[in-house]
Amino acid sequence: MPANPQLQLIDYVGQNINLAAMSQDKPTLVYFWGTWCPICGITSPAINELANENKYPVVSIAIKSGSDQELHDYLNEQGYSFSTVNDQHGEIFSNWQGQVTPSYIILKDNKMTQGLTGIQPLWSLKLRLWLSSML
Repeated sequence: MPANPQLQLIDYVGQNINLAAMSQDKPTLVYFWGTWCPICGITSPAINELANENKYPVVSIAIKSGSDQELHDYLNEQGYSFSTVNDQHGEIFSNWQGQVTPSYIILKDNKMTQGLTGIQPLWSLKLRLWLSSML
């Protein structure tokens, strides 16, 4: 995990997201993805389902995925309702030392407990969040 990741974010509709506060109560999943990423098209439905279950906080960061309106249109078209930050220039991803999409970070008490990349099935993400809650 980077030494000083950006934990105060604003989603594409202008809502404040405080990852530090969110991760105090429960493990929080941060999902880095892009509308242009074919693998993300496979993983995003599981992220959406996880977010809709509302058991663990989920924040997605869309990397280089166009304007806020383009991102909004894409999310609506796909039926995704997860909280999304628009990282138009990839600065947040770079700040977190991201290399590939999709990438997943699990934060608990402001610390990274797990970092993953690639296709992660829903059950795997749930298990990893649950394990992080035991720390």
